[in-house]
Amino acid sequence: MDLLRSTLQPITHNLPTPIRSAATSLLGATCYDTLILNIDPTHTACLKLAVSKSLGIGIIGASSIVKIPQILKLLNSQSAEGVSFLSYLLETSSYLVSLAYNARQGFPFSTYGETALIAAQNVVIAVLVLQFGGRSVSAGLFVAGLAAAGYALFDGAVVDMGMLSYLQAGAGVLGVASKLPQILAVYQQGGTGQLSAFAVFNYLVGSLTRIFTTMQEVDDKLILYGFIAGFLLNAVLAAQMIYYWRGPQTASHAGEISQKAEKIAMTSRTSAAPKSKTPTTRRRG
Repeated sequence: MDLLRSTLQPITHNLPTPIRSAATSLLGATCYDTLILNIDPTHTACLKLAVSKSLGIGIIGASSIVKIPQILKLLNSQSAEGVSFLSYLLETSSYLVSLAYNARQGFPFSTYGETALIAAQNVVIAVLVLQFGGRSVSAGLFVAGLAAAGYALFDGAVVDMGMLSYLQAGAGVLGVASKLPQILAVYQQGGTGQLSAFAVFNYLVGSLTRIFTTMQEVDDKLILYGFIAGFLLNAVLAAQMIYYWRGPQTASHAGEISQKAEKIAMTSRTSAAPKSKTPTTRRRG
């Protein structure tokens, strides 16, 4: 350990100012000195904080693209089959409340930053679902309603902190409820349709990671219980994705495949049938 420390300290003691400032801001002066300058990984509290911060930054980075495959899948198929608008409406509303609550409470951005990025992508997906469902007017009303709600939630003169705390408790329920329509839609259709496996499994890992980062950095049971419940329902969605992985995307798709198979079989039987001999008028002899 002494050899490693003597090798790394000349580097850690001469880090560029932007990197040093960013690391100090993330870890705090005490943990920065302990982990970076003194290179002491035996300090459990600082080590847990560093792991939590790293995971939080990783989640925020991944969240910037987590819904892109889902958006591309909708655009390529020009169909929203298997994707529940109600699920995205509830989830986006929950994220909007949580974003305002965390920001106004002054919690570290690394513990909630992904909510802003995912919420923005959710809006795009919800608009596409409405658009492909022939409800363009509803899409416009949806965006306008979210904008008005966001303004009210971030303005303390409109929604005070006491009211926002109650809304955050409700947001936890909304976040859990947002998964139920999607789970039900997959079950009823007998397939995952245009649901993105990348998004589902990233949600599962992200929600599990958020349980750890919340326990380490945020002393707020409302947020913690919301992540625990979300993880359990994300696990159900992931299990559905695995169960239907090899099968048709939906039950209707399965019916189309079956009909095509029957047509091919009928064509094959017709072409393989021996041609009957027709009577001839030619005289013998």
